[in-house]
Amino acid sequence: MDIFACAKVRWIQGFTNKDVYFVDKNTIAYPCGNYIYFLDLNSKQQTILQSPGRGVSVFTANGNSGIFAFSPPGLNPSIFVHSHPTLALKNELAGSSKLDYISLALSDGGPYLVSCSSLPDFTITVWNWENATPLCQQVHGGKNICSLSFNPWNWLQICALDKSSITVWNIERTGSHHVLKPCPIELPDVDGAIAKRFVLSSHSVSEELCYYGPELPPSAIAGLKGDKTEDIVNKLFMKARVTPTAICWTTTSQFYVGCKEGFLLLVDPEHLSVSTLIDPITSEVPELKHGFQAFALHKDNLIVVGKNNVIQGLQIKGKQIKITKTWELTCPVTTALYSPNYETLLCASDMGQIFTLNENPTEKVKKVLDVSSGDFVALSFSPTDKNICLTVRDPGQLQVWSTDGIILGSLSVQTKITSMACCPIANYVVLGTTCGKLLYADIRDPQQPRIVHQTHLYHTAVDHLVFDQDGHYLFTSSPDSYMYILDPKPSSRFAVLGYTVLQSLPLTLSAQYVKGSDEVKVLALCADSAKNHSRLLTLLSFPADDFNEIPNSVDRNGCLSNNVLSVSKYEVPIPLTSCVLGDNEIFAYCHKKKSIQCFELPQHSDSSGSEQVIELNPKCEVKGHPLGPASLTLSPHKLWLASLGQDGILQVRECASVEKYIELHCHSMCLTGVQLVSFSADGQTILTANTKDGSLVCSNLRMSEVANQQATEYSKLSEGNLKSLVKNENSTLGDMLKWSEQVSMRKAEDSQGSGNLPSIDVTEQDENYKPLPHKTWLENRQEAIVKEDNKTYAEMKKNLRKKLKEIRDTLHEMVRENENVPENERLDPKEFILDVDTQMSLEAAIEEEMLKMRTDSKWNILANYYLRDVLKRDHWDALKVKGRSVKGFHSDYEVKNYPLKERTKQELEDLRCVEQMRKIEKAQCTKQKEKEEESHVDIKSSFSYEFGYSGHYLYNQFEVQSREQMVNQIILLLDAIYQVKTAFNKEFDAAHRQKVHELKNIQQRNARIKEIMIELDRHENLHEIWEPSLTVAEWPEMLLTVHDSEITAEKYLTPEQKEEQEKKELEEKRRLASKGNSARDKALDDMMNGVLEVKKEDILKSEIPPPEFVLTKPESQWSEEEKRMHKDYEKKCEDLNDEKDKYRKVLETGMRKLQMATKEATEKFDEILAKLFERKIKCEMAVNQEELKITNLCYSLLIEEELRNREVELKLKLEQVLTYKDDIAEEVVKCEDEVEQFRMTYDTVVAEDKDLDKEFRKEFSDVPSHFVDELYRLFKRRPRVQKMRAQTTKNPIPFKDPLLSGSMAPESLGKLLMAVDEMDSPQNMPKNLNPLIWERFCIFRRTKIEKEHKVKMNAMTLAEMLAFLQKRREEERAAIEEIKTISEELQRLHKVKTQFMVDPKIQVLLKWGQVEMYDTELTVDYSNYVLVDRSIVGNLNKTITMLGEQKISTMVACKDFRKGIIQQEWENTVNKMRIEDLQNEARDIQMLKLSEEQNEYLDKTDRESRVSKQVTSLEKTIAFGEKAHLKKVDHRKQKIKQLEQQAKLMSDKTSVLEAQRKDLEVTVSELAHMCDRIATDDPSLKREERNQEIVQRRKLKELAQVQAEELSLLKAEVERLRTKNFPSLNRLQHH
Repeated sequence: MDIFACAKVRWIQGFTNKDVYFVDKNTIAYPCGNYIYFLDLNSKQQTILQSPGRGVSVFTANGNSGIFAFSPPGLNPSIFVHSHPTLALKNELAGSSKLDYISLALSDGGPYLVSCSSLPDFTITVWNWENATPLCQQVHGGKNICSLSFNPWNWLQICALDKSSITVWNIERTGSHHVLKPCPIELPDVDGAIAKRFVLSSHSVSEELCYYGPELPPSAIAGLKGDKTEDIVNKLFMKARVTPTAICWTTTSQFYVGCKEGFLLLVDPEHLSVSTLIDPITSEVPELKHGFQAFALHKDNLIVVGKNNVIQGLQIKGKQIKITKTWELTCPVTTALYSPNYETLLCASDMGQIFTLNENPTEKVKKVLDVSSGDFVALSFSPTDKNICLTVRDPGQLQVWSTDGIILGSLSVQTKITSMACCPIANYVVLGTTCGKLLYADIRDPQQPRIVHQTHLYHTAVDHLVFDQDGHYLFTSSPDSYMYILDPKPSSRFAVLGYTVLQSLPLTLSAQYVKGSDEVKVLALCADSAKNHSRLLTLLSFPADDFNEIPNSVDRNGCLSNNVLSVSKYEVPIPLTSCVLGDNEIFAYCHKKKSIQCFELPQHSDSSGSEQVIELNPKCEVKGHPLGPASLTLSPHKLWLASLGQDGILQVRECASVEKYIELHCHSMCLTGVQLVSFSADGQTILTANTKDGSLVCSNLRMSEVANQQATEYSKLSEGNLKSLVKNENSTLGDMLKWSEQVSMRKAEDSQGSGNLPSIDVTEQDENYKPLPHKTWLENRQEAIVKEDNKTYAEMKKNLRKKLKEIRDTLHEMVRENENVPENERLDPKEFILDVDTQMSLEAAIEEEMLKMRTDSKWNILANYYLRDVLKRDHWDALKVKGRSVKGFHSDYEVKNYPLKERTKQELEDLRCVEQMRKIEKAQCTKQKEKEEESHVDIKSSFSYEFGYSGHYLYNQFEVQSREQMVNQIILLLDAIYQVKTAFNKEFDAAHRQKVHELKNIQQRNARIKEIMIELDRHENLHEIWEPSLTVAEWPEMLLTVHDSEITAEKYLTPEQKEEQEKKELEEKRRLASKGNSARDKALDDMMNGVLEVKKEDILKSEIPPPEFVLTKPESQWSEEEKRMHKDYEKKCEDLNDEKDKYRKVLETGMRKLQMATKEATEKFDEILAKLFERKIKCEMAVNQEELKITNLCYSLLIEEELRNREVELKLKLEQVLTYKDDIAEEVVKCEDEVEQFRMTYDTVVAEDKDLDKEFRKEFSDVPSHFVDELYRLFKRRPRVQKMRAQTTKNPIPFKDPLLSGSMAPESLGKLLMAVDEMDSPQNMPKNLNPLIWERFCIFRRTKIEKEHKVKMNAMTLAEMLAFLQKRREEERAAIEEIKTISEELQRLHKVKTQFMVDPKIQVLLKWGQVEMYDTELTVDYSNYVLVDRSIVGNLNKTITMLGEQKISTMVACKDFRKGIIQQEWENTVNKMRIEDLQNEARDIQMLKLSEEQNEYLDKTDRESRVSKQVTSLEKTIAFGEKAHLKKVDHRKQKIKQLEQQAKLMSDKTSVLEAQRKDLEVTVSELAHMCDRIATDDPSLKREERNQEIVQRRKLKELAQVQAEELSLLKAEVERLRTKNFPSLNRLQHH
């Protein structure tokens, strides 16, 4: 190959939306394959920069500085920093990553770059790209990082966006030393709540033990240890956090965070605070609830990109959010960024589109780039139109490109495309789909491609589509190994000419037209058994002319015959992965040897020997692509060979000398996809693509002049030869309608044609028939052949069917006749089989199928047997005591036993060791300790002692403290449970045996009862007999036995079993036959029912036959003897009936006794079962109590393990903090030394600056004083650089300037010195001053300004160093505080551990009534209780009782004594009052005055006369009273008569009024109803009524008060009258 040959990239296209940035205010850049693509938004000019490596893995750019950086993939990759627009390499950064970089970011505040490496270390590194030095780095700090971004206003802050978190990295520096410090941001949960992360040292154990033990962190419970403990705990035990997707820095050094769940957060990195601006749950802005994709900040607006096609501008003031702008796009956007001058907003989508927007939403959105983003499937140049090329992308989109890289049009076919080929004789392209169809697309108008035809050839995907260079045929292939040959001419409607079947799946397919022999040859590389390589090459030859004119070219199915098809098979020594056919030679790529091989075909090959395989050896072999497999393509003039491997390198060779080649690195190596290559018609342009990196590269080939001239001549010659054909076919192609229109027209024609056809009855069609929805060409052809044959041979088929029917009927008649002839004349049924071979084959097939089914059944049965054996072994045989139950006869009780397994040797050995240990421990106790132990009895804690388990070896619950004791106690408790269950099982077995015995007795009684009922002729009552039995739960062994009655299917018998069964049946028949001929047995059955003795039970059946004359003679003809015999007969009948009645009563009595015995026995068993049930409840209580002990012990062991884990965890943390504290202490000492040294330097510089100020007048002592003063004023003047800059520069960015960094100090000094140069100009010199003095003054002033600048810079550096030192001291103090906290936590943990060991949980068995439980308190808190020995409480209670009785007796004595004193005092008081009363009476008697009558009465002695006078007067008084009484009675009678008359009158009046009352009641009710209506309607009436009620109530109260006063007065009067009438003598006053 010529040394001047080369390949140069012409253009590239593709966009994956991976990284897109502005590099200046009008240019964007993004990686595309192995290149960096630059696009000017105004001029649309494209520029590319090739990666020095093999691809671009990560890319970033800064539009303000015009710097961009990228890194290629590979081992130990470097970061290349370039400048735009020169694309010059600024620096190469190496040494930070071993495999790859995952993120890069450039700073606006200086020459700084941050990078994050991938596996294995995930290192974050901050670089100074000017001098290619790493400033600081953090290993294992960038795991799962998605993006990095500098704070635009402070380069010392970096935000790292993770897949689930955000971390702010602060750069702290002191001099030239930089340190990265992480500050994780706590994001809210998905429900909006902000939860703190778990920190190991933040959890403190409480010294007060709760019921469930100490509260420990999840890490101790889970047993986690190491550096990842906190992360694992936070991931497992914390709620799901929001997923950050985008960040944007604000002007106040805060940043917005957009989340996938729809949250908008504002993060303050200084205080590490997070505030929620938008909560999708409570947000009032529904447009912002669907998540965020990207942010961009402009002035006061935040541009947000959501998941829909809308971009919105938000104005945020506090927590008030307002949508100010809205842009609507045609596709969803995932990236948004502003240009450096903030005049253009760039938006990019995943669909390969880039838009630019202005601030005014009403202006039209500009589309900068519009290319699809799917993977490339196929590509090709158009042979008929040299100005276009075509590509197919994965979603099924056909794209038409210009040769300048501009997309002209596209067509979406709505299905996945697998292959493509351009026709050389017409302007169309063929597309192969996954469903096996060929789509023909017309590309005469590149802007509007259209589908004009389609052909369905396969049910699988179309893998290959190939035209020969002159367009004679179109060849297709698919995985089903069928290769079809089609006519590519539109004039022939793309007819299918035929097909052939290849040996296996073709890996590659290539075709060439050989002009010398006028043949078209096709080369297929057939795969070896589902592999991607093969050694077999198949060469097929076809005549170039239309072989339809050749007779017998295809058979009826369309398969090509040997008349037109010649097949040659070749075999190569080493498997190949791809090959291409040239002029009598084959070029192939061998992946095994990584080489390109050339094979020469034999000159003459015999077509008749198509089955013969010819071995080929490579004619030459050269080194190929190191990373394969590679794709091979031959140029149209067959002089150049292009290969493109998975390493992304394109190699072009001359076919004459394949050793030399030119190469071009076109695509990325990291994305190993299928490589696609295509030559243009003139062979001087080559198009390449990678199916994974999304880049399309067009390159120009600059070969030798001779080669280029040959390619041009071939192109012109080919174009001239095909020009007329192309014109005609294009004309035909233009006349073809779109395929959708053709389908519509065909449907319309079919609908019109079907309207004239007669109706067809479809009921005779087979119900299982289902027509195929999409038939291939071959299926349609075969169906047409079948229809044609049916039509041609219909009559013949009919006659054949008729003859077959006649033969079948004849055979059936012969078979029936054969069955009726004698056996010796009967023929074998096989003799009637006409086609023995077919019958035998069918029988063999049936036998084979049966054998297969029998084998499958056998294996299934074996599998079930194995499963049964496993289940039986593990769950039945392994049980020493099988699980069963006992149910009551009449009660609902059901008691189950305890299934027990045989204890293993290890368990028994452990138990023996523990018991032996306990024996030794008890033997070592002294007598004093034994006494103490006897006095300190263990608390009763279970009912196990009631079941015979003494628990002699069990530890006292107060003694179980160590781990070993707990384990031993668990073993002993398990033994106790086993003993309790064993003891209960013994009782259960006794009950079970008793029930079995009772069931046997019941069966015997029931058998006797059945006999009695049969004797009593009570057959209808037999079903009422109660016959209990054992259930499956009571006798589980029944489950293991299958009875014949349980099998519903017919039993299959082998021939041997059938023969044996027939023998048994014959023997039984013979036995019965021999037995039936016995005359003795027959007579015995007739006479005595087969028995020799008459049993007593037969009395009920016996009957006395009447005399013969009774049946033959009437009663009037009987003789005396006959009458006597009849009387005897009647007497015997009466006696027999009496005997029958007696016997019947005996049987009924026996039956009742049997039934009562059964009832009593079953009831007695139910009582026993009830007791056993109570015993089972107690046993369950005992087992549960022991299991509760075991659970508590296991829980104690678990808590002890957790405490140990926590202790180890804290110790590890303490070691880490101590190491960290030592490192910080060393760093603090080092920083203090550096600060002290720098402070000395700073003081020296300040002193020098002051000395310059002092030496000014000394320096100019030779100058006049007035000049010195003026020069001093000029010496103090300083240039105002910042003000000038603010006045002259109009910064379009509405933000403050970035933080001044150390690297920008020389730049600021340079600007300052430039301003000083302006001050040093002669125009500023004072008048009449010597220029030499002015020059000396300028030099001195410049020195002073430089010194002042140095002082300022040193002051800033010193401040940074002091701040750095202060932070390190704070970190040291924090480490010391954390060490103190961890040490205190360890001490607290030890205390809790000790307390937990000495304060075990004790189980106490309480009696009913000792503890009163309230219903409201389901769980009692015993945390404040103290557990003491019961004897102590008993003694204390006795003492309290005794003292209480003594106190009560004392109190009773005191009370009795006090009562006596009070009684004596009362009696004394009574006596005193009596004395006083007697004295008063004596004095009253003495002072009593008598009247004359009294004196006369006392003086007279004739008392009788005085009495008689009194009697006489009294009699007169009585007589007068009687007369007065009689008068009053008469008066009263008269008055009664008058009242009766008045009553009669009143009754008359009442009757009249009663008659009037009814009318008045009706009137009153009507009036009342009216009043109610009026009252309900008029509220004033209600108020009046209420007022009247109040007045009435007041009057009643006043009346009651008056009556009460009157009553009180009357009571007082009554009391006065009583005292007046019955005066007390002791109240009389002595006058």
